[in-house]
Amino acid sequence: MKKPPFVTPTDEITTIGHVFGTPLVVKGYTWLPLIELIAWPVMTWIAGRRHPDWSWPKRATVGAVTTVVALGSEWCHNFAHAAAARWVGKPMDAMRIFWGTPLCIYYDIEDNAVAPRQHIARALGGPIINAVLMSLARLLRPLTRQGTASREIADTAVAMNTFLATVSLTPIPGIDGGPILKWSLVDRGKSPAEADAVVQKVNGVMGAGLMGVSAVALKKRRWLLGVLAALFGVISLLIGLGLLKEK
Repeated sequence: MKKPPFVTPTDEITTIGHVFGTPLVVKGYTWLPLIELIAWPVMTWIAGRRHPDWSWPKRATVGAVTTVVALGSEWCHNFAHAAAARWVGKPMDAMRIFWGTPLCIYYDIEDNAVAPRQHIARALGGPIINAVLMSLARLLRPLTRQGTASREIADTAVAMNTFLATVSLTPIPGIDGGPILKWSLVDRGKSPAEADAVVQKVNGVMGAGLMGVSAVALKKRRWLLGVLAALFGVISLLIGLGLLKEK
C-alpha cells in the first residue's frame, strides 16, 4: 500500500539494496523485525486455538510459517508496486523497512511528471499480485487435508491475500484505492483538487456504511470483522469530515 512519506529527502538513511530499481532503505534501528516478533506468538496462539490437540512445538512451528506467509504477502504487495512503478517508467523514490515491514515512499504524491494513468498503474501493482497469490492459494488448498499444518498454512495464504487484494482497493487516500479513484477522475478531466473533493465525499459515505457494518458484525459476535470495519470506518469518516488528509 502507498504510505505517507515516512522518509524525507533530507533524512539520514542507509541504502541496503535495490528492488526493481527502487532503493531499499533503513533508518536507524527501525528496521528491526518488531512486527514479525509480535505476529509469531499471535499466529502461534491462533494455531493452538484452532487445534488444541497440537503440541506447543508444533503450534510454534506452524505459527512461524504462517507469520512468514502472512507478512510475506505484504512484502510481495509492495514489491509489486515497485515493479509496476518501474514498468511505467516512474519508479518510487524509496522503499523503507519499518519494524520489519516495507513502506513505499513517494516524496511527491502529486508529481506532475507522472501521468494519471501511470499513478493508477503504480497503485494497481499490489492488489494485482495479491489477487494472483490468492487464486493460487485457493487452487492449492483442496490438495491439503482438514486439520493439518498444510491446511492452516493454505488458509492463511488465502485469507491474507484476499484481505490485501480487497481492502487495499477501498478509496481511502494513503492506500491504493484512493489514488486509483483520484487519478481516474483526473484522467477524465477533473483537476486534482476537484478529484480530492470527490474522494472526500466518497469516504464520508463509505465511513458511515462501514460503521453500520461494524455494528451488525459486533452484534453477531464477529469480532474481527467488526473491529476492522470500525477501524476503516473511523478513518473514512475523518477523511470525509476533512480532519484527516494524506498530505
